[in-house]
Amino acid sequence: MNNQRQVTVLQASAITISTIVGVGVLALPLGAARAADAGAPLVTFLGMALAFVGLFFMTRLGMRFPNDSYIQYSEVIMGRWLGTIGNLVSIVFFGVLCSLVAREFGEVVVTAVLKNTPLEVTVLVMLLLAALSSRKNIMSFAYIHLFYSPFILVPALLIVALSLKSANIINVLPVWGNDPSGIPMGIITLSTMFQGYFIMMMVIPAMCRPEKAMRASFWAMLVTGLLYTLIVIATVGVFGAEETKTLLWPTLELAKATSLPANVLERLDAVFLAVWVTAVFTSLFSCYYFTIYSISKMLKLADQGMLSFSILPILFVLAMLPQSLLQLNEWNAVISKFGLLITIVYPGVLLTISKLRKKRGASR
Repeated sequence: MNNQRQVTVLQASAITISTIVGVGVLALPLGAARAADAGAPLVTFLGMALAFVGLFFMTRLGMRFPNDSYIQYSEVIMGRWLGTIGNLVSIVFFGVLCSLVAREFGEVVVTAVLKNTPLEVTVLVMLLLAALSSRKNIMSFAYIHLFYSPFILVPALLIVALSLKSANIINVLPVWGNDPSGIPMGIITLSTMFQGYFIMMMVIPAMCRPEKAMRASFWAMLVTGLLYTLIVIATVGVFGAEETKTLLWPTLELAKATSLPANVLERLDAVFLAVWVTAVFTSLFSCYYFTIYSISKMLKLADQGMLSFSILPILFVLAMLPQSLLQLNEWNAVISKFGLLITIVYPGVLLTISKLRKKRGASR
């Protein structure tokens, strides 16, 4: 097992960052603008702060049980039956989330890029890539995320920086928006954009220094929070809150409106889509890996690789259930808000009970 406990703080941060930054980045400014108009950047930042609460709970739990997966310590804390129920609900949630990510990826690709390609093909290809990659061990998982993280962050920050030259500061004033009454619900909505932090529950048992897991969590959330806030500032600053509300994928439109100096590239949407596809793959890969990892721990299997293709048909069927993009967005809204119970409330309850019952795993 020692060779499986080599994930560093940097790798843990990279895994969390590349898992959080995914398919939702395209519609991120839309949700923020609908919630708070000009106050979209503020509500995005506060959504990040709420998401960090859930990440804090998960990280503290992992540090209390550094040798155990969340499947194992859930049963220790809650008891076998309640813990098993909680684990099953979590597995189903992450499985459904994985299928919806694949479907949303397919919808964007067939709408914006490969217009003559069947939706089923794009969804199936992405799920197959995730399934093949999920056969590897946790160290390969960490290396993949560490490799792709710069290819996600650097181009995204470059596009945002270039677009800011066309932004108008008036479009993001007042800071709290024209109608602050929408901010509380907006914070909840925007916090769902950060739900990829759940991957830390799987990463901590593989860290060589689990006592430093909080440092990795802090930097991962800070980087993604600042990136998301900058994207919203740039989008609302360029288009204005009211126009942003009319765009299906505002971030993609921002890339189309951005060019390199001297018009080397007049539009950066092609570059952005390449970055976005990479981000979607890393997010889907994490979600898929986490699902089969959790199932393998429940079944007490030595390796999750044997399950990599077993759930693929189920996830594909789930991905194709929504009959339209509108219905997909409705499902996403419901599932994401339900996910707050899994990613914030449930870890908070586990952490509280573990302290009250003085439950703690063996130290390394």
